[in-house]
Amino acid sequence: MHRGKPMKLPMSLLPLAICAASAIGAEVTVKNDSLVDNSSAIIEAGFVIGEKGASWLTSPCDGNIVAVQVLWLSAAGNTGQTLGGSIEIYRSGSFPTPGTLAQQINGPLLSDGVINEYRYLDDNNTIPLVVPVAANETFVVAYVFDANPPMSGPSLVVDANGIVAARNAIYANIGGSFFWFSSETFTVPGDWVIRAVVDCQAGGSSADVATAITTSPSLYTPGAAISHTITISNAGPDAAPSVVVVDAFPGAYTGVTWSCAASGGATCTSGGSGNISQVVSLPNAAEVTYTVNATVAGATSGILSNTVTAVVNAPTTDPNSANNSATANTAPLADRIFADGFEAPP
Repeated sequence: MHRGKPMKLPMSLLPLAICAASAIGAEVTVKNDSLVDNSSAIIEAGFVIGEKGASWLTSPCDGNIVAVQVLWLSAAGNTGQTLGGSIEIYRSGSFPTPGTLAQQINGPLLSDGVINEYRYLDDNNTIPLVVPVAANETFVVAYVFDANPPMSGPSLVVDANGIVAARNAIYANIGGSFFWFSSETFTVPGDWVIRAVVDCQAGGSSADVATAITTSPSLYTPGAAISHTITISNAGPDAAPSVVVVDAFPGAYTGVTWSCAASGGATCTSGGSGNISQVVSLPNAAEVTYTVNATVAGATSGILSNTVTAVVNAPTTDPNSANNSATANTAPLADRIFADGFEAPP
């Protein structure tokens, strides 16, 4: 694989849409990428014939893969439609090498600037895509190139906020032979916008999602730094693919920035500023950890109360909602000084 120059584009300039049939309530879109409207995408146009870009995804439930999605993008965003190579769905193997081929869509028609969705194996839309999967099962969706994309695209796309380890792969031509590699080997900077839609079967799934928060220092000083460590974890037994994390920080916090680290196959946006409001994915036994840094405004007094909440979305239900919120109450250091008898002399 040769590498072309990535192109970073604001998604708000693109006619981003999903070409899809109507989805039923039990369908869940499974993805590694964090791409949303008004975020940025990077075109990866360095592929050659026969190479593949692949996402390693995890099913949130017992169900069926009923659709796959691919964002196809050029620098101009107006090259029309391309008759592509194929899209392959594999069982999990040993990363970065997939297992057995479960299904293949040949000759997908790709529209530029659009997240294209495919639900059928044939052009006449008569043979539906159905691949059974189990809860927490990992599978692989790969796009196969049958032509070298131009350096300005259209081609596959990654998000622009970092790459999730062991979830993105490339099947590359090295000296005339093809091998699977982690995307990091080729310094691909983000996660492939290659997704799947899983139709979760009746009965749903259950996941005990919990929040925790700690504060440093334990007492604040006006005008000084303050930080929080926030953990959102899933005790299972099932995956929680759509958890909304919300933290509206106290008005006395200034210059708030935060970063997020995921483990156990979880996904989250790597960082940001201001209040937290984002969707994370939590497989069973996975967690995300936010590190929040801010400065307490001068002349602040009284208790600073900061609450973080995790809302578990369908199709998953949470059997214990009592642990979905956590609050840190931080008193001023001045209170401790006076409480310990170190008052200024009269």
